[in-house]
Amino acid sequence: MTTYFVTGATGFIGKRLVARLLRRPGTSAVYALVRETSRERLATTAREWAGADKLHAVVGDLAEPRLGIDSADLPRLDHVDHVVHLGAIYDLTAGEEANRRANVDGTRHLLAFAAAARAGLVHHVSSIAVAGDHAGRFTEADFDLGQRFGSPYHATKFQAERLVREQSLPFRVYRPSAVVGDSRTGEMAKVDGPYFFLPAISRLAALPRRLPLAAPDLGATNLVPVDYVVEAMEYLMHRDAPSGTTYHLAAARPQPLNSVYNAFARAAGGPVVKAVLPAGPSRALRRAGGRLAHAAAAGIDRVPGGRGARAAVLDELGIPLAVLPHLATDVVFDTARTTTALFGSGIELPELRDYAAPLYRYWQAYLDPDRARRTHGLAGRTVLVTGASSGIGRASALAVARKGAKVILVARRASELEEVRAEILAAGGTAAAYPCDLTDGDAVDALVKDVLGDHGAVDVLVNNAGRSIRRSVVLSTQRFHDFERTMAINYFGPVRLILGFLPSMAQRRFGHVVNVTTQGLQTDTPRFSAYLASKAALEELGLTAGRETLSDGVTFTSVRMPLVRTPMIAPTGYRGIPASSPERAAALVVKACEERPEILSLPEGRAAELAALAAPRVARFAAHLAYRAMPESAPEARGLPARSAPASVAAAVTRLIWRRRA
Repeated sequence: MTTYFVTGATGFIGKRLVARLLRRPGTSAVYALVRETSRERLATTAREWAGADKLHAVVGDLAEPRLGIDSADLPRLDHVDHVVHLGAIYDLTAGEEANRRANVDGTRHLLAFAAAARAGLVHHVSSIAVAGDHAGRFTEADFDLGQRFGSPYHATKFQAERLVREQSLPFRVYRPSAVVGDSRTGEMAKVDGPYFFLPAISRLAALPRRLPLAAPDLGATNLVPVDYVVEAMEYLMHRDAPSGTTYHLAAARPQPLNSVYNAFARAAGGPVVKAVLPAGPSRALRRAGGRLAHAAAAGIDRVPGGRGARAAVLDELGIPLAVLPHLATDVVFDTARTTTALFGSGIELPELRDYAAPLYRYWQAYLDPDRARRTHGLAGRTVLVTGASSGIGRASALAVARKGAKVILVARRASELEEVRAEILAAGGTAAAYPCDLTDGDAVDALVKDVLGDHGAVDVLVNNAGRSIRRSVVLSTQRFHDFERTMAINYFGPVRLILGFLPSMAQRRFGHVVNVTTQGLQTDTPRFSAYLASKAALEELGLTAGRETLSDGVTFTSVRMPLVRTPMIAPTGYRGIPASSPERAAALVVKACEERPEILSLPEGRAAELAALAAPRVARFAAHLAYRAMPESAPEARGLPARSAPASVAAAVTRLIWRRRA
């Protein structure tokens, strides 16, 4: 019967290897070193494994002498047949101290434990990183060739392997190259290595697939899928071989970075590199190109703001700066010993082009930081609509529900909200009602908390609730409260909702805010100074915030609504003027939710803007004439002396003419 002691058993490679060891005939026990905090995670992971009853958690820590294992556990670990050391940091972005503590000190403590436990054979999982900057062929018998190391990760993996080679226990070394996901399922634990570049590849997929691309020779890398590493390790661990035998679990031929890009680009449906420029440069030219790129980066950094700009571009692409120098390698890893040892086992390294598609699909489904925003349409989205009890809000709520969205209905009047909710449910949709006064800050904060608690997230926030006041400014000099209450519902209420939902949207890297504003912002309609000022503030908030939150996946749309026949316009005196229907207005809201433009306006609004730009004085005077021609609707105007509209207009024209002559 065979016993195993494994470090890193909850890791990406470790959990797969442990599962295979448990299924292996003759296995009596697998002891897994875990921190106390990871004990439950191991138990949960192993629940579905065959032979899970043979798995035993051993609480300890690589950072502690002899792994910090309780003395009561040591007797059962005496004479373990195989000690498998997988525990390490595999992170190019980690600092020197973290790498040294995990990779070097951890290996030293593991070896001390293995010696004390009189282990039969130590299996050390190293890395091709030990080759450092060596140029040319690196065999499985090579180790210290005077190479240098460009990162703490590379240096500490070399130092750890040296510790293993200098101790007296029988050992074997396994050097995987950059490990990617499972070649069959695509499963991957985290974004690492080539995965950092998948967001950029995904964005390039928006270009025509047949578009031919040209790129310089970027060098080559070396990638292997995790299932190959695990299957090969399990097989090689149990073959007879001399102590010190080393296996390269790597591709025998370097994989050109352009070919790696092409494999993922084909999976994403994007254009591929058809021409490499210059064709087949020498290693010296590639190194010269690398030095030129480094010099260019240094030059950018010397420009004021240059370093920040370069970091911002890489951050937008999701690429850590520490990864860039290690994309390509000039090392060719000889895998002759590994290939010979695996002969007849049926274990072969697949070509990346044959498994890039499942890797990409898994990344897109589970690891893509922008996966939430890549879902188009409203089906399955959670859309919160304010002012949903009547008018544009009610029509918009019904419209997005017909599109398959789950609608959160918000308004002051609970009974009318319930009517809208019942109508949506009767049509087979999904809706929830939350009565709330948006001018009450505490009530808005409670609404945000309740909605997130009940529904987890809001994908789209439609700020539709509002009030309109039609009153000339000369009649408002004693009515400052008109401006306050208009701002309270039209601006401060939406702002409070935006600030409330923004953190959860940014965390999910998706969210869209639709601010229902007005076509009046394009015409500067007289008598609406309070209303238009509040809507202008809301629109400007969205324009400004949208530039800040773009990388977080949160976008804003301002819908410049035309005059819509709703109860809100009843007091304004516009009853006889042609107006749009709430249903047509709702269609604009749906378009804003689905297409997410920055500003959505109608042709007549854009025409008014162009006219104002082309002839600003004429446009201003025309608006003034309209103001003089239209009667006041405010109650205060009823006591004013009556005068005919034509006389008022004539007087205004006369004053303008004399003013221009003067």
